[in-house]
Amino acid sequence: MKDILHTSLSPDQLATVSELALAHVGDAVFELLVRTELICQGSAKVQALHAKTVARVTAPAQAAFVEALLPRLSPEETAVYKRGRNAHSHPAPKSATPGQYARATGLETLFGWLWLTGKKERVSELYAIGRDQGSGIKDQGK
Repeated sequence: MKDILHTSLSPDQLATVSELALAHVGDAVFELLVRTELICQGSAKVQALHAKTVARVTAPAQAAFVEALLPRLSPEETAVYKRGRNAHSHPAPKSATPGQYARATGLETLFGWLWLTGKKERVSELYAIGRDQGSGIKDQGK
């Protein structure tokens, strides 16, 4: 059986994956990081975990999160982020502006791309930067 947890797609393989498919994976990666962090902080009640998670994975929260990352991205990462940000996706939810939704999609695309290229340490590094500097995201959902 293939080791999916340690997947590392080649550039040729990634070229066949759409930005929105990368965002699909990145959304799950980002939410798993948030959920794991909350558990490690000692949160144990499921209702509280859910509320805190939802507050951190909304488009407005992710848009604020990614703003802290932009100056720290490599040129290649910036290009991936912009491809995701500019991808044609569904209309923004009522809770977000179209700009927030686009930036959140860019963040998810970047995290999906990093995950699928096997750059798990970079995902962790960027998550820590965004968490620590991202417009109070670590305090949302309390």
